[in-house]
Amino acid sequence: MANHKSSIKRARQTIVRTERNRAEKSRMKTLRKRVLIAIASGDKAVAATASAAFSSAVDKAAKHNVIHSNKAANLKSKTAKAFAGIA
Repeated sequence: MANHKSSIKRARQTIVRTERNRAEKSRMKTLRKRVLIAIASGDKAVAATASAAFSSAVDKAAKHNVIHSNKAANLKSKTAKAFAGIA
């Protein structure tokens, strides 16, 4: 356990930030699953709205340094490619 005042504060901050990052990552994964399910069902309107929400969440995660910006670009690219494959 931390002994100094500053290290105790750092420990507290780490716990809060870890929870926030975990929640943001989890939300991102959930939105990605929704996009893929909508694409699999073939419903273009639902897939479009889900894709927009996912794209926004990924951009926010990258902006907050939860994920790397290149990872965000890769995820968005993969979902866009899958979305374009809807007949």
